[in-house]
Amino acid sequence: MTSVAEIFGIKTEENNLFEYALTHPSYTKENNLSFTECYERLEFLGDSVLKLLISELLYTKYPEYSEGDMSKIRSIVVSDNTLSKIAINIGLDKLIKAGIHDEKQGVTRLESVTACAFEAILGAYYLNGKLQELKGFASKVFTQYIEEVDKNFEKYNAKAILQEYTQSLTKEIPVYKLLGTKGPEHHKIFEIEVSYRGEAIATGEGRTKKDAEQNAAYEACKKLGAICHK
Repeated sequence: MTSVAEIFGIKTEENNLFEYALTHPSYTKENNLSFTECYERLEFLGDSVLKLLISELLYTKYPEYSEGDMSKIRSIVVSDNTLSKIAINIGLDKLIKAGIHDEKQGVTRLESVTACAFEAILGAYYLNGKLQELKGFASKVFTQYIEEVDKNFEKYNAKAILQEYTQSLTKEIPVYKLLGTKGPEHHKIFEIEVSYRGEAIATGEGRTKKDAEQNAAYEACKKLGAICHK
């Protein structure tokens, strides 16, 4: 099985931190282990490490951007949605261990779990003095996401834009409804409908409900004229 060191391209030290970083709380409970032996504490630290790494990338890459501009991009780049996609793309989900029942339920591929494990690994590396190496990793892995969000910010922030637009008109907010799913369980596609004041405006599809909602909101924004588009 591929190791953390191979995935991140950074040597891991001989300690338990990386094992803890890949341990779901259900595993520690099932095996009567201390809560400190799962990823939760390391995820808490790794969250701050990640924000530091992305903040520095943004500060360097966009010298003309305001604090607000950089914060908006960072909030999307460090979201569970983005982190989970990266974690699964690099195969980190395959290293996560969980309790027997949770493992069978596919918990190790959940968005929240893969994102937490990813941040926990960053925390473990940080505690082992690998901040400089993490900067190189972050630059290589996150630059494309930063550029994508910067280029298509309205699409990634469509839900917030749509809500601000509708509230400016009537104080009412959009309502999202799951229309259904299609495809096999491991490759499910969600279809979401967004309505406003009881009237359906648009639909969107995505690999997660969040993605489908954003896509539906983006289509709604275009129809309502809430954003400019080509």
